[in-house]
Amino acid sequence: MSAIPHDASSASLGRFNRAADTASTEVIRTYSTSFGLATRLLGERHRQHVRNIYAMVRIADEIVDGVAAQAGLDESAQTDALASYVAETHRAMSVGYSTDLVLHAFARTARESGIGEDLTQPFFDSMAADIAGDTDFTAYDAAAHDRYVYGSAEVVGLMCLRVFLRDEERTTRELETLTHGARQLGAAFQNVNFLRDLADDTERLQRGYLGDSGRLTDADRDDWVRTITVQLDDAARSIPLLPRDSRAAVRSAHALFAALTRRVARTPASSLYERRVRVPDPIKALLAARSVLVTALERNR
Repeated sequence: MSAIPHDASSASLGRFNRAADTASTEVIRTYSTSFGLATRLLGERHRQHVRNIYAMVRIADEIVDGVAAQAGLDESAQTDALASYVAETHRAMSVGYSTDLVLHAFARTARESGIGEDLTQPFFDSMAADIAGDTDFTAYDAAAHDRYVYGSAEVVGLMCLRVFLRDEERTTRELETLTHGARQLGAAFQNVNFLRDLADDTERLQRGYLGDSGRLTDADRDDWVRTITVQLDDAARSIPLLPRDSRAAVRSAHALFAALTRRVARTPASSLYERRVRVPDPIKALLAARSVLVTALERNR
């Protein structure tokens, strides 16, 4: 076989990269209209990178949240599937290539943005904790909850932050504020989702992420709402330090989850075990538009 000319090989890699980005975009389109809306508000230099992060973590989450089991994999096979996914993710990050289109896209993002195993491994550790154990119901105490939330959500916020700041300079104090804000925003998102997903988590997945004391009461719900509100407030203070072309998207996501938190706060705890609280699409669109306007009116950094 004759050697492939350099220009042709470069064109082939470019085509493969585009296919990988398309695969990641399709994952977010399939699984999250809200997150998909937020990414459309990102500047072009960030948009695909954040979609690539979402696609990688979404597929890992699906391995442990029932898709593998529904496909017929037992617990041992699910563990093996996740381990293979972890190994291929880290190999792709190391060499910059994978035959898995989503992991190829994520590896390019990781290498360009400085995302390392210090962030991906805690994420995968939390995913591994979701694979069913020997007990019928898995309950998380406060320490286990904090470890899980850091790995499953806070590090994802930190991955996105590395994308946003890859071409930026910030002071040490600003970086500390931004890092805290990214972690708090990720934690708030996860805790809100725990509340709105109580029915599915407890009945189908047999997990109790919000404590080991049985079903949540209205007082328990109120405690979590207060915690989430503090996390959202902390995150809001860091948004003005972000690059302008990422602020509208982050504000939109923040506003959406703040609205969702308010709806959860008005929902009896017993009802949270019966239905998933949602924000109507017209309100999502209004929140996104407001976020764009607020960002447009800010002074240029």
